[in-house]
Amino acid sequence: MSSDLPDFRARGRRVLEIEAAAVAGLAPRLDASFDKACQLCLDCRGRVVVTGMGKSGHIAGKVAATLASTGTPAFFVHPGEASHGDLGMITRTDLLIAISSSGETHELVTILPLLKRLGIPLITLTGNLRSTLAEAATVTIDVGVSEEACPLNLAPTASTTAALAMGDALAVALLESRGFTREDFALAHPGGSLGRRLLLRVDDLMHGGDGIPRVAPETPLAGGLVEMTRKGLGMTAIVGADDRLAGIFTDGDLRRILDRGVDVHRTTMRDVMTTSCKTIAPGVLAAEAVHLLELYKINGLLVVDEDRKVVGALNVHDLLRAGVM
Repeated sequence: MSSDLPDFRARGRRVLEIEAAAVAGLAPRLDASFDKACQLCLDCRGRVVVTGMGKSGHIAGKVAATLASTGTPAFFVHPGEASHGDLGMITRTDLLIAISSSGETHELVTILPLLKRLGIPLITLTGNLRSTLAEAATVTIDVGVSEEACPLNLAPTASTTAALAMGDALAVALLESRGFTREDFALAHPGGSLGRRLLLRVDDLMHGGDGIPRVAPETPLAGGLVEMTRKGLGMTAIVGADDRLAGIFTDGDLRRILDRGVDVHRTTMRDVMTTSCKTIAPGVLAAEAVHLLELYKINGLLVVDEDRKVVGALNVHDLLRAGVM
């Protein structure tokens, strides 16, 4: 880098070090106020309303979203709009979390009388423990920082990072207290990859009914190949008269037997099927099907019920299309 150009990396490193120090400085300050704030959230019979102005407002929106997705019903209210009608979104059963570095944000101070009148608990995240918001709060959490990462010490940088980290600390502490599970998370994120992995089950994806490739043991190999081609799953089940699974025949099996010069018209499916095939039950998570395909290096699975009757079939393409793998 030319000597007359700014050292961008050094500047970036300085910002990261200041913000990392700001977050690290929060841990020793966690005290009974944090415990009380968590308990207030757990006791809340309504919703947790999170608010903040400017950069703190952006942090408040993210904190509300994190709370909502981890088991604590929450939403963001813009404090400027609150004084012009949006306060009607807040009820007596709710709780308010206000984020303000100075603790004197005009739009937040303005709505304090209504909060008091409704008897709504107020949790304040601030860097000024003697501020108006701190003194009015039911509980105040200290998120003060010694300096901003901005060289002018003006733009909210380290302070907003500290507030964000404290919001995450609250959300995760509540998550664990509620016994929130991966399945609960998936229910709140049905469109995400984790949601798909945790919510989709084999019977949601499998081909059933006439879509199942299956032939009888006495069917000639040629007939089995026609069935495999028609159903397009790269395999066929071989089933008895009672629909119980007798074996499987796959594309891989076909390549191996053709090398042996087998007559496709004289050979029956019973002669070439694999009897020790891997199967899966219909109510199992689709993620388990992915695990079996990867573990045994196979491309498809037959779905059988507790009586070993074939009720479905799926392959790697079904799982890929569903976003499970």
